[in-house]
Amino acid sequence: MSELVMDELKKVKNHLMTGVSYMIPSVVVGGICIAGALATGTPGAKGMEVTSALANHILNIGVAGFTLMIPILAGYIAYSLAGKPGVVPGMIGGYLANQPIADSPYKAGFLGALVMGLFAGYIVKWIKGWKVPSYLRPVMPIFVIPILSSLVVGLTYIYLLGQPIAAVMGGITDGLKSISQQGAVVIAIITGLMIAFDMGGPVNKTACMFAFGLMAEGVYTVMGPIGIAICTPPLGMGLATLLARQKYSGEELEAGKAALAMGMIGITEGAIPFAAADPLRVLPSIMTGSAVGAVIGALGKVADHAPHGGPIVLPVVDNPMFYILGIFCGTVVTALMVNFLKVDVKKEISRQVGGDCFADARNDS
Repeated sequence: MSELVMDELKKVKNHLMTGVSYMIPSVVVGGICIAGALATGTPGAKGMEVTSALANHILNIGVAGFTLMIPILAGYIAYSLAGKPGVVPGMIGGYLANQPIADSPYKAGFLGALVMGLFAGYIVKWIKGWKVPSYLRPVMPIFVIPILSSLVVGLTYIYLLGQPIAAVMGGITDGLKSISQQGAVVIAIITGLMIAFDMGGPVNKTACMFAFGLMAEGVYTVMGPIGIAICTPPLGMGLATLLARQKYSGEELEAGKAALAMGMIGITEGAIPFAAADPLRVLPSIMTGSAVGAVIGALGKVADHAPHGGPIVLPVVDNPMFYILGIFCGTVVTALMVNFLKVDVKKEISRQVGGDCFADARNDS
């Protein structure tokens, strides 16, 4: 029984890796374009503000890349599971996961895309297995399967997943507000973990909205640690690929370069390709690194006057030395922890192949 579970988990990981491989170009385009455009801007009331017309166009192209990133991830996870008929329902599931839920401003984001991609793939795979009359077979992959599976995926998300996620996000926000007086370090730990947990998703946005609300009241010492936590995941994963190249695939090494650029501009999503491919090792590492960095910021009474993070907002940060120290320590902790947990790519492949060979030998006997 345990062997069957492990085998299925390996298959799921392969499906996730397929989604990631198709998503990486969108992440790179989005991240590099946004980073380049924001680098020309100046800190303002709404973060880094871009005034150049050309930079704004580049920024819009980057935003388009990031907007497509989540649907592409879900669509090609479903594609890995069920082939071409899985792409459209998977992308529809990813699109819905990246939209505000009901009357709530929260979105399912990256984690929702993983769930909806897998769900769409299994639904399409199930429908493909139906025995239908011969006259229906030609229209199944281009008409029946896309419509049925998209309806099932979409309605399942709308009626079963949307409201619970909105309730969870509201509960997290209320919980943060209730402990806001219990100490800057406690808040830094919690918000640091939240920022890295889904990298720009609903949990991340909840922590940011909490900080933005306090900024409106003239409190900037919560945004300071969050600004550190925002850039730590991509910087940490980028550094990890530089320190232990043998532990990462060629695609991940390229994603590491983009992650470094995105981290400098405060784009947490740069770590998404790594987390999607290996969540059990990457998520604890980036969450730990972000929490460590945020705590250092809290202890140093760092205040960030722009609702944004990363080294780019350094000109509007109070106690900048602690801000830099927090980013440095969080980045190093992330990189060292994830590389300690990971094994060499060749060893990972060898172990998987060996496991498959043993399984085949047992089946043959």
